[in-house]
Amino acid sequence: MNALYCRVSTLDQKTDRQKVNEADFSVVVEDKCSGAVPFFEREGGKEILKLINKGALTTLTVWTIDRLGRDLRDIINTIHFFTEKKISISFISQGLTTLDKNGKENAISKMMISILGVVGEMERSQIKERQLEGIKIAKLKGSYKGRVSGSTEDALVFLSKKRNKEALAYLKKGYKAVEVAKLTDLHLNTITKIKKLGLVVSK
Repeated sequence: MNALYCRVSTLDQKTDRQKVNEADFSVVVEDKCSGAVPFFEREGGKEILKLINKGALTTLTVWTIDRLGRDLRDIINTIHFFTEKKISISFISQGLTTLDKNGKENAISKMMISILGVVGEMERSQIKERQLEGIKIAKLKGSYKGRVSGSTEDALVFLSKKRNKEALAYLKKGYKAVEVAKLTDLHLNTITKIKKLGLVVSK
């Protein structure tokens, strides 16, 4: 069985671009979560693991390496796991395959994947750094005050924030608070607040 794996970071993003020749695959598995979440902790990753444990999966196809993950260590660990199981992973955009026709590890692909994995991890770090720098600059200019100590934030405003909105959507789908915290990269206390306010607003 050849599975196509697609991932986007947020619930409102679409995976259409990654579904190249979708009909050629036995199954298409999707995840909508941060690439920082370990592969086998994602809902789609768990689905793929079930296929592996059943001995049903022979190859996995992914659009790009950063769709597999944004954490280099997890990317390498995931690929190593698949290699140990003699399951090849193909990355469409980069034209790389982890195993050759004889089922042996492709040394050139391994090197390229490591390099591209580092690039993906650096991009994620740079995004976070730019966000923090933006906040610092805004604070220096006096345009960023944050929430005033002791003040309360309107429930609808709080829930309408992008990541909070995503978290609420996951909670409504039945995901556990711990799982939602990992998927959205939010603190567990924030998830608890979202869950509580979400119930109040929906009444």
